[in-house]
Amino acid sequence: MFEPGTIIQNRYEIIEEVGTGGMSVVYKAKCHVLNRYVAIKVLKPEFADDKSFVSKFRIEAQSAAGLSHPNIVNVYDVGEENGYYYIVMELVEGITLKEYIQQNGRLPYSTALNFITQICSGIEAAHEHHTIHRDIKPQNIIVSKNGTLKVTDFGIAKAATSNTIASSAMGSVHYISPEQARGGYSDERSDIYSLGITLYEMLTGRVPFEGENNVTVALMHIQSEIIPPREYYPDIPVGIERVVLKATQKKPERRYLTTSAMLTDLKKLALDPNANVGIVNAIDSTSAPTIQISEDELSAINTAAGRQSGISMFPIDNQRRNQKLEEANSALESLYHDSHYEDDEEYDEDDEEEDEELFDEQSDKDSLDPKMEKIITIGAIAATVLIAIILIVVVVSISGIGKKKTSTTEMASSTESVVDTMISVVNMDEEEAIEALNNAGIAYEIEREYNDTFEEGRVISQSIDEGTKLNEGDRVKLIISKGQEMVDVPDVTGKTSNEAQTTLTAAGFQVDVDEEYDEEVEKDIVISQNPGGNTKAAKRSKITIVVSKGEEVKVTKVPDLSKMTIKEAEKALSDVNLKLGNVTQEYSDSIKEGKVISQSVEAGTEVKEEAEVSITISKGKKPATTQAAAASSYTASFSGTINNNSYSFPEGTQVRIIVKLQAGGTTYTVADDYYDEASLPLDGSSFSSISGITDKTNVSLVYSVLDANGNDVTGNFSSSLQASLKTE
Repeated sequence: MFEPGTIIQNRYEIIEEVGTGGMSVVYKAKCHVLNRYVAIKVLKPEFADDKSFVSKFRIEAQSAAGLSHPNIVNVYDVGEENGYYYIVMELVEGITLKEYIQQNGRLPYSTALNFITQICSGIEAAHEHHTIHRDIKPQNIIVSKNGTLKVTDFGIAKAATSNTIASSAMGSVHYISPEQARGGYSDERSDIYSLGITLYEMLTGRVPFEGENNVTVALMHIQSEIIPPREYYPDIPVGIERVVLKATQKKPERRYLTTSAMLTDLKKLALDPNANVGIVNAIDSTSAPTIQISEDELSAINTAAGRQSGISMFPIDNQRRNQKLEEANSALESLYHDSHYEDDEEYDEDDEEEDEELFDEQSDKDSLDPKMEKIITIGAIAATVLIAIILIVVVVSISGIGKKKTSTTEMASSTESVVDTMISVVNMDEEEAIEALNNAGIAYEIEREYNDTFEEGRVISQSIDEGTKLNEGDRVKLIISKGQEMVDVPDVTGKTSNEAQTTLTAAGFQVDVDEEYDEEVEKDIVISQNPGGNTKAAKRSKITIVVSKGEEVKVTKVPDLSKMTIKEAEKALSDVNLKLGNVTQEYSDSIKEGKVISQSVEAGTEVKEEAEVSITISKGKKPATTQAAAASSYTASFSGTINNNSYSFPEGTQVRIIVKLQAGGTTYTVADDYYDEASLPLDGSSFSSISGITDKTNVSLVYSVLDANGNDVTGNFSSSLQASLKTE
């Protein structure tokens, strides 16, 4: 929409496009009024044409501009340029939390706790200003290079959901609350639900609900229970899991009522990850949401389960059980299609508009008449009985009642039970753990996974906690460490520092950066790395890169050379690592012959080591013949150069160089102009000659250099300028 170089509102210069989404395109730009870089989010034309949406969008963006918090992307300005509507925001260098999880996999619980605390802190500040986000998800959270997390896109969700906007533009439904999925009223507790889903993904590396389309996922948010994170990864502390389960309750009143309450629990977990916070009992039937089952749904379940055909509800074989489960799923899927779509043959699962219609149809399902409530209650009981019977079948099948037990290299059980409570074998060597379980008569099975903490062959976790009462047939699952996962280390020597860090992070490593001076390697280029490229290292381990700071610039102060001899001046300069430059001579009535009258760089000025300092030596008093000839006129011409030794030009700036000739008691301006870095060194032969000089005694050249702000930076430059006077 905007090309690089475009100027918006005579203020913002577009630098480059940095990203695009369903609703907008984001550019990096420079604000020439405040001289800073910003991000500009520009609405796509299809949304800009909707005047109602634009009005709401601007109101919500202006409201978001009132928020100021370290964990919120600041909004600076809202405007319109040639029909394009835009928001000017703080430019944050980094990647989205979604990209961070994709690059690093599931996060260590300490990192996840740090991240969610920062996010929750930003959302708390927004809620205190009565601003609800409504679209919290990892895609809307930026992980900056310094580790600070910032939430963005405040207000856009509200503006969008107030209009007919395609769901493809609104993004994923994997993080929306049940009330949002129904199309109902949302408040601060809706944001809390999305925070819980985001924390779930950080801890497990996955979202809790996956489906073929938006409709399926939305229905899961409304009806399905989240699998507790510790069922995937037992190393997740209990306290953190409890916070996830409380934040993601189906009913808003069962969640944290405020982000402040959630933040209080998160701060407790920072001190003790197993603190008694959130939901104490992870599985509590009294807190489960009411699932509404219609008569048709109940009939489909009974038919699939075999009641209407007289099939026994007691133990059946695995093949038979799986067949019944497939029939139940097929019947329910068909029922949903029949109830929500008029023509199955024309229904397209990817049709986003029909997805939204389904969300609207779900919005009124919480209000039922007494007759329907009775049907629902009966249906719920029937469904519960069915699930209990299926569980019995599964337990019978797994425990192998009536069947001969088998063993493999990764599974074993003892012949008889010796203890009735579980022992702990965590952190034991595999052989030691197996021996302990065999001696205790406890059946076990083994899985193996990579782990950064436990050495190879050590027990990471056990599925049954120590002290748990064991029943006949119980089998504990041991997770045995495979050690650290070794992956290829990319070779990043010769790349820029930013390129190297991006490459190594994408490969799954953490990066430490050291800097050192190097005369041969250009500044900001990687000199070396440890471990070296094309080797292997543990995933998520640290790779140290050494980045060049360029050639080291050493400076020294110019000594006062006045009234020294040439040899004395040369030694004084050598003592501070400077060199003697050009030596010129002049008559002087006050300085003895052979002594320094003046020097090209003022005493006390800091210059780069090895720089040259020129001097003027006295020839003593003028002879009488010279004084008699003083009435003649002279023309001055110039040679030599002004060199930049150590000044670093800010982009697009110049310096002002002033050169003056002093002859007799008169000062003549030789040059007064602005020069950029490419204009140097400044050649004296390019100066115009000065004519009409009537006194060639005490001739000297002086110069000064000022930066763009008028500061004297002469010490960063050196001069070998000389003036030659000839009789006109």
